[in-house]
Amino acid sequence: MKKLIAVGALLGLLVACKSAPPVKSDADADLANKSEASAIAQPDDSAGAVSAGEVGTGAETAIGLPPELNNRTTIYFAFDSDAISADDQALLAAHARFLGSRPGLSVRLEGHTDERGTREYNIGLSERRAQAVRRVLGLQGVGDSRLSTVSYGEERPAVAGEDESAYSRNRRVEIVYVVGG
Repeated sequence: MKKLIAVGALLGLLVACKSAPPVKSDADADLANKSEASAIAQPDDSAGAVSAGEVGTGAETAIGLPPELNNRTTIYFAFDSDAISADDQALLAAHARFLGSRPGLSVRLEGHTDERGTREYNIGLSERRAQAVRRVLGLQGVGDSRLSTVSYGEERPAVAGEDESAYSRNRRVEIVYVVGG
């Protein structure tokens, strides 16, 4: 009987100690996609991903963005908001038209926040911002398979500083074109 109790206790411990498999969230999948994409698509690593004016670098033929999109690959947001302004809606429509004429291109939407707020809150807010841009591009006819999102929160500021000027430049979604992505 003591052996049976000991075996039962051992089995109970084994079951209690066994960890559940990790749950993958959309953010985890996006980060995994970003990691895969960065291995093949970052400008420093290869020729696949670019922003701010040109698409394709290195050995590829550079495809210039149309004039209305040159240096206009960032959407800015108000404090604690994921609302897209009317001007930025029009800019996103121009990006959607450009993507419509270039079936070999995809975009990665990189969400950011300023440094105010907790890390967890900022990751969520940057994800909501990236998803808001994704929705607008989707409504403009860009296929979901050509859009990916990454949420950086406050981790990658565009500018340093602790004033409204710096904060306003850090509340953004960057549109990164990916060739063949």
